Amino acid sequence: MTSRAFITGISGLVLNDAEREFIRAERPWGFILFKRNIETPAQVSAIVGELRKEVGRADVPVLIDQEGGRVQRLGPPHWPVYPPGATFAALYDIDPKLGLSAARLSSRLIAADLADLGITVDCLPLADVPVVGADAVIGNRAYGTEPGKVAAIARAVTDGLEQGGVLPVLKHIPGHGRATADSHFRLPTVDTAEAELERTDFAAFRSLADLPMAMTAHVVFSALDPAHPATTSATIVEQVIRGVIGFQGLLMSDDVSMNALAGSIAERTRAIVSAGCDMVLHCNGNIDEMRDVARETPELTGIALERANRALAARKQPEPLDRQAARAELDALMDRVGTA
Repeated sequence: MTSRAFITGISGLVLNDAEREFIRAERPWGFILFKRNIETPAQVSAIVGELRKEVGRADVPVLIDQEGGRVQRLGPPHWPVYPPGATFAALYDIDPKLGLSAARLSSRLIAADLADLGITVDCLPLADVPVVGADAVIGNRAYGTEPGKVAAIARAVTDGLEQGGVLPVLKHIPGHGRATADSHFRLPTVDTAEAELERTDFAAFRSLADLPMAMTAHVVFSALDPAHPATTSATIVEQVIRGVIGFQGLLMSDDVSMNALAGSIAERTRAIVSAGCDMVLHCNGNIDEMRDVARETPELTGIALERANRALAARKQPEPLDRQAARAELDALMDRVGTA
């Protein structure tokens, strides 16, 4: 069965009739869950199963943003709290091996939580490299301010997810770290020279170009394309993401409903597709917007379909995990940060 090249959110804890009809008719490639969709483990497992049933594909990817820190859709009382990326960076500064170990353990435990629920994709790791004066939207989510360190920790996070049978999504390519605005609310512009971007921001992503999926940044890089954010810039998609960085996996947009993008939802969707993104991501669960996205999104064919199939095929069987021992080890590593 063919799919359309978009990923959609849903509005609540259960599917309503309009959403069921929409899913059956429009056949999204995947789904993404948010806190509004989450109550208990049994409820989340049920809605994941319903999504797969309605779309008619047992392997349909179900995504979530489960980073740890302030971006964690699953949380207490049913799921543990996980550390933000900056904690791994701090431990890395004490001892790189310990920092990488903690990053890997944390994401391995996150993967186990997700696998219990049938969630197969985590929008993680970040390879954004923040600078002084940047907006706090990345902030302590980042793994540091040096590209090599960021890439090393991001790789450890990726390893943990993959060991748990969960696919990673690299974000926010080609970099959100310099943005002086939160793209949820307005469009950030970065005026840094291309050579410096290649040395820092792009370098972190280049080391991770083999990952199966990546999510774009709603950020204008004026040295490369002063008129369009990366998400809707054919220049940046072709020359930077596919070229300089060398990423050849499935490229999805960040959320099409974010205020950084201009125009109607339909116009934004067309711009994302025209720029060369393989997949449009729509998150807010607004059924009218979902219909607009579906109307403007093509069938998943050609190279985009090949990339999507390669991404799904990259998912591994989970390796055994002693959760109690792994959590105790992670907690002990976190204590090292607190006493340093």
